[in-house]
Amino acid sequence: MKIMHKNIKLAAAIIVFGLAIWQFTESNIGNGIALIFLTLLILFLYVRNEYLLLAFLRLRKEDFAGAEKWLDKIKNPKAQLIKPQEAYYYLLKGTLLQRANLLQAEKYFRQALSTGLMMDHDKAMAKLNLAGVAIAKKRNREAINLLREAKELDKKKMFADQIKELQHRIDPTTRTRGNKFVPKKKKRRK
Repeated sequence: MKIMHKNIKLAAAIIVFGLAIWQFTESNIGNGIALIFLTLLILFLYVRNEYLLLAFLRLRKEDFAGAEKWLDKIKNPKAQLIKPQEAYYYLLKGTLLQRANLLQAEKYFRQALSTGLMMDHDKAMAKLNLAGVAIAKKRNREAINLLREAKELDKKKMFADQIKELQHRIDPTTRTRGNKFVPKKKKRRK
């Protein structure tokens, strides 16, 4: 199956829209309306890539192998996806690889952040996953900074439990107050 380049989709939408206008001028209103709907479908698939949509649906069903199968159909993300889609492609790819290959997952999470995730909670999720990778690689200082950034981005407190869990994994003898790590006070013996 040949993968369609993002600019080809845009060109197809323009051509179909031109045909719709021509059908309206020829008094074929029904054909014109059908072609307008076809144009809207093509534009929707330009903005929301079909393979990413199918991968997200597979992830919702917790079918990781199926999601990876759909993501693997995207051979060249820079050519096939617009910038925001490309960032979510890297985020999904990193999430799927996190179980098997931490080095590769870290690369994809960093690429998702540098490409530009649109929403703050998505950025927080990427930083949270990067913190988990940093903890696994014993880079605690980097993990603390990433957790702090994730906490700042998580305005709705969706990841509060995961952040606390990762902070506890860094140092089980610490508790958190605000954005700072505060060591627990030791009890004195008399």
